[in-house]
Amino acid sequence: MGRKSVADLRSQRWFDAPSIRSFNVRTRALQMGYSRRDFEKKPVIAIINTWSDFAQCHSHFRQRAEDVKRGVWQAGGLPMELPALSLSETMVKPTAMLYRNFLAMEVEELIWSHPVDGVVLMGGCDKTTPGLVMGAASAGLPAIFVPAGPMLTGRYRGRQLGSGSDNWKFWDERRAGTISEQQWHDMEASLARSPGHCMTMGTASTMTSTVEALGLTLPGAASIPAADSGHPRMASDCGRRIVEMVWDDLRPSQIVTRASFLNAVTVLMALGGSTNAVIHLIAMAGRFGIPLTLADFDAISRTTPVLANLRPSGQFLMEDFYYAGGLRALMRQLSPHLDLSCPTVGGMTLGEAIADAEVFDPAVIRSLDDPISKEGGIAVLTGSLAPRGAVIKQTAASPSLLRHRGRAVVFDDRDDLARRIDSPDLDVDETNVLVLKNAGAVGAPGLPEWGALPVPKKLLEKGVRDMVRISDSRMSGTSFGTCVLHVSPEAARGGPLALVRDGDLIELDTPERRLDLLVDAAELDRRRAAWTPPKPFFERGYGRLYTQHVTSADQGCDFDFLAPGAPTPEPKIY
Repeated sequence: MGRKSVADLRSQRWFDAPSIRSFNVRTRALQMGYSRRDFEKKPVIAIINTWSDFAQCHSHFRQRAEDVKRGVWQAGGLPMELPALSLSETMVKPTAMLYRNFLAMEVEELIWSHPVDGVVLMGGCDKTTPGLVMGAASAGLPAIFVPAGPMLTGRYRGRQLGSGSDNWKFWDERRAGTISEQQWHDMEASLARSPGHCMTMGTASTMTSTVEALGLTLPGAASIPAADSGHPRMASDCGRRIVEMVWDDLRPSQIVTRASFLNAVTVLMALGGSTNAVIHLIAMAGRFGIPLTLADFDAISRTTPVLANLRPSGQFLMEDFYYAGGLRALMRQLSPHLDLSCPTVGGMTLGEAIADAEVFDPAVIRSLDDPISKEGGIAVLTGSLAPRGAVIKQTAASPSLLRHRGRAVVFDDRDDLARRIDSPDLDVDETNVLVLKNAGAVGAPGLPEWGALPVPKKLLEKGVRDMVRISDSRMSGTSFGTCVLHVSPEAARGGPLALVRDGDLIELDTPERRLDLLVDAAELDRRRAAWTPPKPFFERGYGRLYTQHVTSADQGCDFDFLAPGAPTPEPKIY
């Protein structure tokens, strides 16, 4: 690729065109205290920051933006911070997933409409990472990703705590009456000890790791804890590197290929990562115009062992992973399964980026000869209940339930579940299959993390801690249990899930990748003829746009009108 000249810089069409519009742009820059030397003949770098007072995972991003700026200034660029939609997985209701596409649209439009030549993407909390990458992919300018980094390990009564995973475990014990209110609050205060996203291999660490595997971060960036001094150094390095990327015109589309995405899926499987990554990676690939299907995930899962001994599939947490060598070390262990010729934003191939990586704790990062599991963490199911697919995190499920036949106990929606799940009159035992309908992208709406249905209280009190649970919803990447998720088509779109009734036999066969509703076809036809779709939740605004245009879970839940097309023309500035 050729080296850009100053005349080629996109920003200079704003700052240096012979028109009154450029006069106005320069005047307003001077109004803010910039000198002409700050913006003349140098790349303008957008720092898209998802910080807010509600984004606990990004609470350090005010300072990290300054660290990025330092690197940009040092490399001869002009850094300009652009705030973007903040999506705290905990704070945003009904679910941050409802707004992932909103963030992606905002990022694309921020980049397109401003005088910028390259972009630094700052994210980490679950939906910010895919949203940022999707928007940058569509915008098409040079881009580099700065991951938020995991928080430090939680500590409580001499044991390690992992955010998410231990939340659910302690909550089950609280509902079962085995821990006190004070113990619950003491644990609550001990769980999250620093800035950063979840320190389990939940969705946040899964997504930042897969983005590193795609080649869109500097080598090793995703594993650095948010509180570690290496994190601001990495941020400054990204600021310096993006300026070079602008001069080299190194764009995401020149880095990311189908082979890159297959690498990312392979890393996902080896990490025992979040089921949410399936949806996000399909959506991200779609923005690049790269085909990626559920069949790709399952084919890779069958041949990729789990090497990361990380919760919820394993024992350790992200701080341990970092000290054990981090993602670079895991990818080096995994290298026979990866395409090492794929490029990265660092200017080297993936193989060069991991060539000197070492494993310092083989209990945390296993070898190919000593895996946690011989197959990947996620299995893709199909069958009469999920004609277009469903997923299960098999490494976080009870082995005894991976093959199971049971009678359905059906909840029509989340409100129905909340009303009846703990009722002593609920007709349920541990052999049943809990089924939640209308919890998908259209039905909920927004595909919330409702898929880890609670075990009924009457069974918790008997010592039951897991059951087969099926829904068209998602679950947190930190969750565990035998939960079948993303059943497609979803119930609200008339999928077979909408037709399930109490007492129907359901068969799950994970090794055979099957999920079947054992009901006579003629009976299903009668039920289908009587079925009516639920009334839309939103009558106006973004929610209406979402439910009218969101694709299904197996297609990534992006908007149908955001598929790649002709490049958006440059905005007119005269």
